[in-house]
Parts: sequence; C-alpha cells; structure tokens
Amino acid sequence: MSIIESTGASMYVCVCHAVTDKDIRKAVDRGACSLFDVQNELPVGSCCGRCEDTAQSVVDEYLSKRRPDTSGQLVAQPAL
Repeated sequence: MSIIESTGASMYVCVCHAVTDKDIRKAVDRGACSLFDVQNELPVGSCCGRCEDTAQSVVDEYLSKRRPDTSGQLVAQPAL
C-alpha cells in the first residue's frame, strides 16, 4: 500500500483539470479497465498530456490490486 493510500490523502495527477488519484480509482471502481476508459469519464490528459504516464500507472496499479488471479495476470470481469 502506498503512503497516499494509507493516509487517505489525494495526489493530483492532472493539475490542469484537478483530477486526483482517488478520482481515477473511483472511475476504475465504476468499470473503467484502461486509461482510455478513464479518459472517457474524466478529462485527465486532455490538456498538456504530461499526466498520462502517471495516470496510466495509477490505473495499472489499482487494477492489479483489485483483480489479480493466482498467476499475477488480470482476470477479465464480466460486463454488468
């Protein structure tokens, strides 16, 4: 668990649009499975683009913690 997650604090990922790591994780909780999906919901990366690598890392890390299988690969979740 990262320091940010353990303290409950938010980190701004996209300063241009004030999108935090918590906003990105909430988008994943609502069904986003990729940065593209998150970007359909949030304006992250739509201005200068400097945040895309960090946003991608947040998505990847959160998905890996939420849906790992025994081999460490992501398990496809059925669409609701």
